Amino acid sequence: MHISRLDLNLLVVLDAIFTEDGITAAAAKLNLTQPAVSHALGRLRDVLGDPLFERQGRRLVPTPFARGLIEPVRQSLRGIEIALAEAERFDPATTRRRFTLGIRDVLEARILPALMHRISEVAPFVDLAAIHVDRREVEGELAAGRVDAALDIWLSLPEHIRQRRLMADRFVVVARSGHPRVRGHIDLDTYLSLQHVLVSARTTGPGLEDIELARLGHSRHVRLRCQHYFAGCRVVSQTDMILTMTEHYARITNRPFANQMLPFPIEGPGLDAYLYWHANVENDPANRWLRGMITETMAALPLRDI
Repeated sequence: MHISRLDLNLLVVLDAIFTEDGITAAAAKLNLTQPAVSHALGRLRDVLGDPLFERQGRRLVPTPFARGLIEPVRQSLRGIEIALAEAERFDPATTRRRFTLGIRDVLEARILPALMHRISEVAPFVDLAAIHVDRREVEGELAAGRVDAALDIWLSLPEHIRQRRLMADRFVVVARSGHPRVRGHIDLDTYLSLQHVLVSARTTGPGLEDIELARLGHSRHVRLRCQHYFAGCRVVSQTDMILTMTEHYARITNRPFANQMLPFPIEGPGLDAYLYWHANVENDPANRWLRGMITETMAALPLRDI
């Protein structure tokens, strides 16, 4: 099929239907009527010779052909958007725009105050949405443009997802003040003999510290698994359990509790922070500016900034 037969607007409709799982929601997203979107889908089916979507209950499920087509289509549409953005130029002092940043809560509390202060000084009309993105969805969210950039630990992602290492962090052990067996220092034997709190968004599976312990032939007893570090630190402050977490976030979340923070008794393990973005926005002036703001903010944070 020659490209001259295809209306670019039809590809925009294809992307919207694929994203929204239906014609009604796609029409609302595109600010079009439902019949207009249905008509556009009919034209696409005629041109491409494939049904593209099949109805299953209330959802439109993409065919194998549509699933194979959507990623190149999205990359092409994103490339056109970037070209138009470059033509218009990006001026942070006057731009009215909302960026979306995928970020873990461990990094959110550390970087957002300084990042928003920096952005507010040079871009008074720029807004920022910091959201949670499942690690399995980082690639797709960046590719679709629903997330402009992401901050997380090192992830194994394809080459078209660019990355930059921003910060190194180490593990510390958190124990309550007055702990009968932890007084300003903790060795490996003591660490292994105590009961532990593990903070994880996952329902099962080891923490990074468990993986490191297993590599050395050790294991520990996780008495409590919870979702948030603030809750974990509060539990530690009222029990003899201990918690392992990154140092920078430990210094923030333990402010109300005066817990002890001690070096992890094994050398080496820690969590580095990485910035991720899609290759399609590598040269996008707006995205390049956002990445610069994030990189400069992280570089300016003192090692002990609380």
